[in-house]
Amino acid sequence: MSGKTACFTIAGLTMLGTISQTAAGGRAVECYEPVRTSAVYDTVYEDVLVSPPGQQVDYTPPIYGTRERVVMTVPAQVTYEVVPAITRTVYHTVRVDGGYSWEWRVIHGRKVLCKIWHKARYERVAETVVIQPERTRRVVIPAQYDSIAEEVLVQPEQRRIIDVPASYRTVARRVLVREGSSGWRRVHIPRHCQD
Repeated sequence: MSGKTACFTIAGLTMLGTISQTAAGGRAVECYEPVRTSAVYDTVYEDVLVSPPGQQVDYTPPIYGTRERVVMTVPAQVTYEVVPAITRTVYHTVRVDGGYSWEWRVIHGRKVLCKIWHKARYERVAETVVIQPERTRRVVIPAQYDSIAEEVLVQPEQRRIIDVPASYRTVARRVLVREGSSGWRRVHIPRHCQD
């Protein structure tokens, strides 16, 4: 293939718009090729809000315990009771009969009053003697106590408000810096290819 034919071939491939004239045998004065520039992108980093600021309550429940306590279940009472008398039986020997007495008798047909001697007769008799008389006594019944378990508060509940700051996250985002474009670029054709 000659050099002139090669130049026409290259020019024909680069100049699609003028291929009909070149094929028709015309002389190329200027040649252009289509040019397209790609879009230019860049990566930018920005902080995005994940959660807004707020507050949370820290709650601690109350603590209870058990305490033993002595309480009076029955109060003291005062009563009175009768203490019977204390007695004792004492025995005595007493004369129950004997000595002189007067009585009517009939002697020789006459009624006369006579003084009569009787032999003494004795008997043992019992006598109850009071040693201590009956009395009223005051009686105190002491109070009764019992131990009971009761629930008591050891530590009250606690509430604390905590400020929670906002939470952010860095994200990457692809942004367009310059859009792609299309156009024509002039192609230099060597002089020996123009003839």
